[in-house]
Amino acid sequence: MTPANDKNAAHQPLKGLTVVELGHSVAAPFAGKILADLGARVIKIEKPGAGDDTRQWGPPFWHGDSVTFGVYNANKLSAAIDIKDDAQCAALRDFIVGKADIVIQNMRSGLVEKYGLGAGLRAQNPRLVYCNMGAFGAKGPLLDKPGYDPMMQAFGGIMSITGEEGRPPVRAGVSVVDMATGMWAVIGILAAINRRHETGEGAVVDTSLYETTLCWVGSAASNYLASQEVPGRRGTEMPFLVPYKIFEAADGYLLVAAGNDNLFARLASALGRPEWREDARFKTNPARVAHRDLVNNMVQEAIGAKPRARWLELFERGRVPCACLQTIDEVLAHPQTQALEMLQTTPDGKKAFMGTPIAFNGVRPTMERGPPELGADTYVINT
Repeated sequence: MTPANDKNAAHQPLKGLTVVELGHSVAAPFAGKILADLGARVIKIEKPGAGDDTRQWGPPFWHGDSVTFGVYNANKLSAAIDIKDDAQCAALRDFIVGKADIVIQNMRSGLVEKYGLGAGLRAQNPRLVYCNMGAFGAKGPLLDKPGYDPMMQAFGGIMSITGEEGRPPVRAGVSVVDMATGMWAVIGILAAINRRHETGEGAVVDTSLYETTLCWVGSAASNYLASQEVPGRRGTEMPFLVPYKIFEAADGYLLVAAGNDNLFARLASALGRPEWREDARFKTNPARVAHRDLVNNMVQEAIGAKPRARWLELFERGRVPCACLQTIDEVLAHPQTQALEMLQTTPDGKKAFMGTPIAFNGVRPTMERGPPELGADTYVINT
């Protein structure tokens, strides 16, 4: 691992680890991106000629390259390997056995095993941590079925509770299942690496898009089991908190999160309705949930009478949790975003991507390199 006096040791704690990414699209590349940001050498294995599917995702393209590919693949190396070619596949296999600490893969079910690149390589490299990131999991009737983020949001129930009642379901605006699966993969990998320090043995880590989805709907599932009421779509609301949603002020949208009785009392005062605090229909959260429509309509009527800036002033003074609805350009321009320095520029200064939302001793991992050119680092596998 990295010497203690290395200037990157603090904010690149995985420096010295080598990762082979047999990944495409979002889930495995996002896991690889996290590991790369934390200092690991991540070698992305791509199809010669075409590369990762995301290289063609667009527009927009940025200086001729897919923006999406850049988001999930900066800080990596790229090796163009045709795994159907016996010699190239053998070289990759030898590299994994001889030099890799970690493998992450989300290829079609059975494909890595077909070419001898599966977790069986641990027999020759017992220290290897091998992470499978499947669609539906490592067993069950859907084991061999492919899957993508919106499929999981639909099949796993997320879409059934996302959107507004009486209107068609909607997909979450970002690939929450793919990216979360990448995070679970990294958590499992780091746990296995930590265990390896004690035992010298790696492990096989399994996670999947569907398991991630089931985890994400855990609260809704348990609420159903407790009440036998199938959860529905509630827009920006929570089913068990009121008022806790977006309201429309005179000039735009504002989210109010009065998540307990004390916060509701503060909200009532800030809205100029102190009498609500003593109304039996509103005094406790269960009572407000029982009178959801009445409470929401009354809060909406009050908020609609003034612009957002005025409500922000009053709510902040009254210590009522709230936030304006911002568009992405507004998010990027906000002083808080800029103060955190999350947006990082590639070394050539041509592109910018969000960094890792972690800091070590106040230092955020840096972007050491931009998205790799296809096959630029293939030589690494053969040396």
